[in-house]
Amino acid sequence: MDPSPFILPGGPVGVLLIHGFTGAPPEMRPIGDYLNQQGLTVSAPLLPGHGTFVSDMNRFAWQDWVHHAGASLEALRSSCGRVFVAGLSMGSLIALYLAHTREGLSGIILFSPAIRLASRLIYLSPVAKYFMSAMQKEKGFYIDPASERYCWAYDQHPVRAGHELLKLIRQIERILPKVTCPSLLIQSAKDPVIRAHSGRIIYDRIGSKDKELMMVHNSGHRITIDGERDIVAKKAYEFIAERSGGLFAKN
Repeated sequence: MDPSPFILPGGPVGVLLIHGFTGAPPEMRPIGDYLNQQGLTVSAPLLPGHGTFVSDMNRFAWQDWVHHAGASLEALRSSCGRVFVAGLSMGSLIALYLAHTREGLSGIILFSPAIRLASRLIYLSPVAKYFMSAMQKEKGFYIDPASERYCWAYDQHPVRAGHELLKLIRQIERILPKVTCPSLLIQSAKDPVIRAHSGRIIYDRIGSKDKELMMVHNSGHRITIDGERDIVAKKAYEFIAERSGGLFAKN
């Protein structure tokens, strides 16, 4: 599978899709295709250190991921009158950071927001990074086995990069009350990667007045490609269409 970034030209409303930790743009492709078919311009960048070798991830800090996503956002803005940002897992944290630091976002969509991780191992990464470079992952959990055709991801966790993810989580916890743009959160009740109350934590603490938390019940962590991907994509589209200020133009 090709882990390259993709751009799907469309109308004057754009959406930036940000993949997750150790993942790649293919895990955002089904939702990207659906949104593009509805007339949106879609951009899905490949974050630094991803899509190559797991050791590459340990060379980058969380600021590098945020900066790259921000540059992709500005490129999208050059051709779109309104722009939304949607992210999966770590990508949702980057979306929150961009909402805090970049003015004028029309809304953010947070898929499986990784604010509380189920595994405690990441909390050992500040020390473990000095003794090991990577640790083996458990096999991915999918309700729909066909989902694997969209999943490009490393089969190991880079430990130093895991510490950077932990730093990003702590940054997001501090800025949540300052994020005020419209926000949609979607989380799976069967997610084995993040804790069940992750979405509720963000929903309760975020400064947005216009916010919604939706739970799905037949997906794993990567809800953008698993059993309810069509439901998730439709909900994301409805959220965007309702907040596009008359600019939305279906092809």
